[in-house]
Amino acid sequence: MSTITYYVVASVFVLGALIIVHEFGHFLMARKMGVGVEKFAIGFGPKIWGKTVGETEYKICALPLGGYVKMVGDEEEYDKSEKPADPEKAFNQKPVWRRLLIVAAGPLFNLIFAGVIFALVYMVGVTVPDTKIKAVLHDSAAQSAGLVEGDRITEIDGKKISDWGQMAAIISSSPGKRLHIAVEKAGGARAEMDVVPVQEKTKSVFGETLSVGRIGISPDQIFKRYNPVSAVGLGFQKMYEITELTVMMIVKMFQKVVPADSIGGPLMIFKVAGEQAQAGILPLLMFMGVLSVNLGVLNFLPIPILDGGHIVFLFIEKILGKPLNSRGREIAQQVGMGLLIALMVFAFYNDIMRFVADFGHK
Repeated sequence: MSTITYYVVASVFVLGALIIVHEFGHFLMARKMGVGVEKFAIGFGPKIWGKTVGETEYKICALPLGGYVKMVGDEEEYDKSEKPADPEKAFNQKPVWRRLLIVAAGPLFNLIFAGVIFALVYMVGVTVPDTKIKAVLHDSAAQSAGLVEGDRITEIDGKKISDWGQMAAIISSSPGKRLHIAVEKAGGARAEMDVVPVQEKTKSVFGETLSVGRIGISPDQIFKRYNPVSAVGLGFQKMYEITELTVMMIVKMFQKVVPADSIGGPLMIFKVAGEQAQAGILPLLMFMGVLSVNLGVLNFLPIPILDGGHIVFLFIEKILGKPLNSRGREIAQQVGMGLLIALMVFAFYNDIMRFVADFGHK
């Protein structure tokens, strides 16, 4: 398969799957809440395929950059005086809490989908850093303490060490502090020693300068499969961690800690999806999971047009006891659409600049 084919197929697969999951969340919750669904569309633009089953038309359109669920009465969402043909199935006739669940279900399904993907990856198996030392840097704190290649760190200050991440967190947070460690030697013998992490400057994922402790070791890598119960727990833990990271990234952008040129658009998704597909199905699935989290979080932003904006309108309706007036809603939606278009144009510009820069280095 050619490189361009990898990129196209991977991009359509990733985006298509995430759009289907998102819209299916709205669709399923609408049905559960007794709301009729007229259309379930994947993509925008000209219709490529369509079929009507019951009251719902299912269709696939030419541009796989989004989708929508058309519900009975959703065009009159904020005007309950507009009575649709079948009020019992109308979105705008349902209580606020039911409409809130329907609106929130799309991004929630993206987050759940990410957790499921990560769980599947953990069940298949992942490469993880081990507590066994693969290399010791020359003239490092570890070498001075007597650590050598093949040693396995089992305790730090009397605390059992179960994985590299736990050990790295303790060392990183202890610059200049004397740590008492226990190791298992290559032959199985136990040894104890003291090591003092050296303070070093490093950059966080947000580009902030941090002072951390380092002792100058690198881990061995092992391939590890997890049982279904552990995999599900780890999968949803990973989903939570990436959700938290995504939220913090957005906050840091507003604080101007993270540069705005880090925002990527469809061309970046196209590029990364193709690269991950060439690396293998598991890297592609991990990328899909991360992107699903991003899609879920972004849709919760309180911007009119997005699901988060609809949620804000519903909270206003609940507080005031009536929907926001049509003029206020129209202005908010126009502002939201303007922001969304500006963001898309900016992301597309960033993508082009990255491609130009990459081309210049080749």
